[in-house]
Amino acid sequence: MPEKRIVIVDDDESIRKTFFLLLSDKYNVYLARDAREALARFEKAPVDMIIADLRLPQKSGLQMIVDFRQAGYQGRIILISACADQVKPDDLQRLRIDRLFIKPLDLKLLTETIDNLLS
Repeated sequence: MPEKRIVIVDDDESIRKTFFLLLSDKYNVYLARDAREALARFEKAPVDMIIADLRLPQKSGLQMIVDFRQAGYQGRIILISACADQVKPDDLQRLRIDRLFIKPLDLKLLTETIDNLLS
């Protein structure tokens, strides 16, 4: 049974389902539509990785990551965005974001990155 836990945060249901199908054989995958749901998941059980879209309802993915870090989260983070210019390199370093992926996603590279980060 998978031991590592990943929270996928994206308001697009098809993306959440794709991630679940892609990762659920190897990892415990939890899905969240927004930052509120993701933070609630973190409070209930520790997670090893967060994969978040930059654009989320009510609160951006970056602001959600700030909230996670302030709550003590030390795990891995992958940020996903449709626009590379919306994320500053300083933000990636300051928030200790492991990797930024630009849409459309290369799913093979993404899964390899996840495996490497969680190994």
